Amino acid sequence: MKQEEMSSEDNISTVKQFVLLGFSDLSNLQGFLSGAFSIIYIVILVGNCLIIVITRVDTALQKPMYFFLANFSSLEICYVSVIVPRILFNIWTQHRGISMLGCAVQMCFFLMFGTTESFLLAVMSYDRYVAICNPLQYPLVMNPAKYFQLAAGSWLVGIPIQVGQTCQIFSQDFCHSNKIEHFFCDIPPILKLACGDTAGHELSVYVVVVLVAAFPFMLVLASYSKIIATILRLPTAQGRAKAFSTCSSHLLVVVLFYGSASITYLRPKSTHSAGTDKVLSLFYTIVTPMFNPIIYSLRNKDVIAALKKLILKK
Repeated sequence: MKQEEMSSEDNISTVKQFVLLGFSDLSNLQGFLSGAFSIIYIVILVGNCLIIVITRVDTALQKPMYFFLANFSSLEICYVSVIVPRILFNIWTQHRGISMLGCAVQMCFFLMFGTTESFLLAVMSYDRYVAICNPLQYPLVMNPAKYFQLAAGSWLVGIPIQVGQTCQIFSQDFCHSNKIEHFFCDIPPILKLACGDTAGHELSVYVVVVLVAAFPFMLVLASYSKIIATILRLPTAQGRAKAFSTCSSHLLVVVLFYGSASITYLRPKSTHSAGTDKVLSLFYTIVTPMFNPIIYSLRNKDVIAALKKLILKK
């Protein structure tokens, strides 16, 4: 395995390359990991592409809910494409070096797409809130201009925030090691390599997490508290079941994403361990995007009907 390690005599300013250790400690499982990640990546691409296609071609799905779902599927493709191809490259070539610029670019795009996902989940919960709690006003509130603006805002809001945060993190010196105990360039393992006191950087990370994750999560909780209260007041069991079915899949995705991401970024640096960080990161970077098409399609009768119609046409 090729690894370019930093010797103790190197000056901290000469660090130009990191080493992504990833799953190198599992030397006997490299073939299995290669196959597993390849299959997962294909499943994510195919599943999310199918959702994008059927929401575009089926007239019954030309609604704000499915417009946001298509955006979400597009985002998941971008999100995992920042991480998984690099994992596969490292496994296939056993060359784990990554330049400081390459590491910064990977982190920046990962954080931007993560921010987009956080706000898009909040927007999707707001859409369900209006549809269930104010159904008569739904066409007026969720008009085409409005849901285009909400989607565009979700995609754009993270760019200035995360570009600034990435520049701040990589403006510091690195002297402990150049070996990253992770499978991609994420904030916690990078901060471990920084020289001196990183309390200021950790504080800025907490502030950003509150802005781009905790705040949207509170909006999701507020929306679903009102949604659940409204559903429980519906007169028929059939109506309650239908309303719950349209929300439960989204709520499951919300719990998986926000839960694992919050635990990762809101823990103090001293409590981070490489193994725990890898497991938690797998949830919100790979596992959740893999299950999203399954969750949204198998629990949604409209999507299943559109998929059957598309298959029959072919």
